[in-house]
Amino acid sequence: MKKIVAAVALTLAFAVSAMAADSVVYPAKNGNVTFNHKAHQGKNECKVCHGDGAPAKIAINKDAAHGKACKECHAAKGGPTKCGDCHKK
Repeated sequence: MKKIVAAVALTLAFAVSAMAADSVVYPAKNGNVTFNHKAHQGKNECKVCHGDGAPAKIAINKDAAHGKACKECHAAKGGPTKCGDCHKK
């Protein structure tokens, strides 16, 4: 039983790693925002964005994206902060 649990845990860990390499497109009224996860991985620990739980796709709304989740971090770390830098039509 322990071997099965360990195998499932390893499979999930690799699946999360494989999914993390993809980009996620967040639809927005003034142009979709494409989030390149791979480009962001080396800049923060997973828990900065995902919290202490298992990493999963984050539901982002306008307030979160323009606040602490995205724009504040970009400002602090020298990332893009202008509308057209992230929103592409």
